[in-house]
Amino acid sequence: MRILTDCDGVLLNWEYAFNTWMQRHRYTEVENAHRYYDVGERYGLTVEKKKELVKFFNESAAIGFLPPLRDAMHYVDQLHRKHGAVFHVITSLSLDPSAQQLRIQNLNKIFGESVFEKIIFLDTGADKDEALLPYVGSGDYWIEDKVENAELGQKLGLDSILIEHGFNMNNKNIPLMKNWKQLYEHITGH
Repeated sequence: MRILTDCDGVLLNWEYAFNTWMQRHRYTEVENAHRYYDVGERYGLTVEKKKELVKFFNESAAIGFLPPLRDAMHYVDQLHRKHGAVFHVITSLSLDPSAQQLRIQNLNKIFGESVFEKIIFLDTGADKDEALLPYVGSGDYWIEDKVENAELGQKLGLDSILIEHGFNMNNKNIPLMKNWKQLYEHITGH
């Protein structure tokens, strides 16, 4: 079984790490920030400033130390060891080789070196259209947190599932899972 997955907000808790980093740099969130996917809206930033800060964070040493999202570590391991699942990660991190190496090391440290068969790196904030094209019509699971990316996967013949966050709870078209335990049960039927 092959599972396609986003990284930030699905496998790793990018949001927590970024918020901590932003607080250290004296930025504060707007009221009800958890309802916004867009970092600019969360912090009241211009589009240019948002892009600059996200790119800076994604290419900083901090990107190598993101914690796992919720129970992802346990259930990714279970899917891999008990059910033979391999994962292809599609991440809009950065084209910077050092940032990519930190991401690989972070994933391998948390999930193990045999879990990720392929990691596809896209530029910071890049769309995933082209990266998903090789999987068209495969029926592979596509795990995301961003509604637009999950809907794209669905259009391309993937089995899209969203990991729940405050910003995607109003979605009505894509199955929404609170955590990896629910996702595991959905995939395995157990």
